[in-house]
Amino acid sequence: MSESEVKVTANGTKVFGMPLLDFSKIALPGMGGNEQVVARARESFEKIKAASEEMTEALRETCSSSSRNTTDYGLKVFEISNANAASALDFWIDLCGSKSATDALALSAAQTRKAFDAASNQNRELWVLAQKCATETGEPIRKHFSKVLHLAD
Repeated sequence: MSESEVKVTANGTKVFGMPLLDFSKIALPGMGGNEQVVARARESFEKIKAASEEMTEALRETCSSSSRNTTDYGLKVFEISNANAASALDFWIDLCGSKSATDALALSAAQTRKAFDAASNQNRELWVLAQKCATETGEPIRKHFSKVLHLAD
């Protein structure tokens, strides 16, 4: 197929070498005159266009919010991992310096208690971030979807 066959001419008569359809001359049975059909179709298309724009904006805001919250969550996971690694290394250094089995058991018990408390706090922090992510990610969809439903009325 040549380049001239693909391009639309100035008066719009060719697409891939074929004439364009003239939809203005199509009348649907039972819909009244052409002007009414065109007006109703135009109104419907305008509503669809507005709804599409709203949902596009909702998706943009959702992706932006999700990206921001996912980054915050990932950074918190790195922070927690770093704290846990430092705590484990401190424990091993103290354990290597213990003089007896009693000292080693006391250090192990203290480390276990410390690790349990840290894990509880860390899980709470991650849970708060996950809830924030879910809430903020869903908000643009809820807001724009309600606008789209009002447009459909």
